[in-house]
Amino acid sequence: MSRAAELVSVLEATDSLAIVCHDNPDPDCLASALALEAIANDHDVGELTITYGGEISHQQNRAFVNMLDISLQTLSKTAVDEYESVSFVDHTRPGANTEIPTSVTPDIVIDHHPGESANAAFEDVRTEYGATATIFVEYLSELDVDLSSRLASALLFALHRERLDFVRDPTRREYEAALAVYPKADLEILEQLYGSAFTPGTLDAIGRAIASRERRGSALIASVGKTTETDALPQAADYLLNLEGVDTVLAYGIVGDAIRLSGRSIDPRVNMGETLIAAFDELGAVGGHHDMAGGRIELGLFADNDEDTDELLEFVGSRLTKRFFDALNLDD
Repeated sequence: MSRAAELVSVLEATDSLAIVCHDNPDPDCLASALALEAIANDHDVGELTITYGGEISHQQNRAFVNMLDISLQTLSKTAVDEYESVSFVDHTRPGANTEIPTSVTPDIVIDHHPGESANAAFEDVRTEYGATATIFVEYLSELDVDLSSRLASALLFALHRERLDFVRDPTRREYEAALAVYPKADLEILEQLYGSAFTPGTLDAIGRAIASRERRGSALIASVGKTTETDALPQAADYLLNLEGVDTVLAYGIVGDAIRLSGRSIDPRVNMGETLIAAFDELGAVGGHHDMAGGRIELGLFADNDEDTDELLEFVGSRLTKRFFDALNLDD
């Protein structure tokens, strides 16, 4: 039995399904959730809810949700335990990049990130793939599920934003998947998504990262300061990666009661996920791919010191900087 057929057998045995996105979901996660929703609808799953934790603060991600009219519900308003089945898309385990408690065992897991098994009834984790959306394009084709213009547009945008735009080690499968959905995609919607404007908060965060950057060799670390927009960190990291001679970037900042990290690297000798684990694993939850990774470190008692943000950032920044450059074996 193929993986797509195995997925269908699990879906046909359930009457209600909660599709759980990871926190602060990106287009790959959201498009994958839409694709799973389409497959579930095609096999008569009665009640379906797409839910997420964190926030959607990236301007393109907000536009993605609005323009494609994606119906979402926050985890805080979703009684996940009342659904017969729970699925994770674009992430693997509860408690890792998701507000879902570790006590929840998913029934379905579909992902392309490396990680420990969640012991789900159905798991399809393909680390050799560049995007979870790619897996779903293959499912949709094999199961002959009708590909609407809305779903095709979502998947095509996800494939581009996850891999193809940045040429971050896309596999041949990403190009083939994009070619498969391209004929039905609404290119005007995609053009508008690419034109989504920065929020003032994101622009300010990128500005602070530019001003605070510290470089050692071809590696760079920068602070976005304190921000309410989690997605400002990867955008700052992506922007700084354009600096001449720089191939590895770590952006950090205070978001809520935690330090958030976002790393990027185009150096084939650097595995960004392993670098963040080596530097910060004992401090918080970190990990990712060789080219992009992230993490979260709780502030603990320091979270109450709102009046001393600058001092806190200086204290935190010096330690993050040392650990990051040490993990890359870069001396002063």
